[in-house]
Amino acid sequence: MANDVSSASAPPDGAAPTTVDFHFDLMCPFAYQTSKWIRDVRDQTGLNINWKFFSLEEINLVEGKTHPWEREWSYGWSMMRIGALLRRSSMDDLDRWYERAGRALHEDGQRPHEPEVARHLLAEIDLDPAIVDQAIADSTTHDEIHAEHDRVVAAGGYGVPTLFFPEFTTETGDAECFFGPVVLDPPTGEAALRLWNATTAWLEFPFLFELQRPKNEYYGKIIADRFRRYLEARDWVSINRGKVVTFDTSEGFVT
Repeated sequence: MANDVSSASAPPDGAAPTTVDFHFDLMCPFAYQTSKWIRDVRDQTGLNINWKFFSLEEINLVEGKTHPWEREWSYGWSMMRIGALLRRSSMDDLDRWYERAGRALHEDGQRPHEPEVARHLLAEIDLDPAIVDQAIADSTTHDEIHAEHDRVVAAGGYGVPTLFFPEFTTETGDAECFFGPVVLDPPTGEAALRLWNATTAWLEFPFLFELQRPKNEYYGKIIADRFRRYLEARDWVSINRGKVVTFDTSEGFVT
């Protein structure tokens, strides 16, 4: 009977995933890179992406500090509240908001975590700038972020991008959950599909937990250089699993 466990998450009839729940925080540069990749996969395969939330501010909260939902405005949390309100009308509106605000922060060096910049970006994609104030006035937007953040934590997750595959379940009946892939240069075209196939191949192996390329000094310098605009625009400290990450665009990063 022990051998049967490997079939717990096997694709039904050998089918590939058609839906993925993609948990993100707009603050995260790596999640943004992965979102570019998975949109390319969607364009080629018709993959259905459900954009969902996870709060880096909350998971990395320092003892004694206020929770992001207790503040009048929180960087990532408030940007997600805007997204939560948009999603009630259209997942596509949230998709467009994440793409535009993410590009503004991580590529253009703008500050979508400032209300006025957020309003301007919404207008750029033909959405009502007043949504910023409506989202902040609507306390129920907190509830959606809470629920989706807690889903990742309950699954043992700790960051983004985190992917859930609702069509594939474990022995406990929960959707299969992966952290990553974490990419710096998101592949496109055939390369994007190869990475998608490599990622979803893990669904066949329920006890395959981790394969990682360490971010050594060489990679650290490349990451710091590629994220230069983001590093100049952010107004927060980056934390990786409880450790402050200090970026230096000439020396890379150290923890």
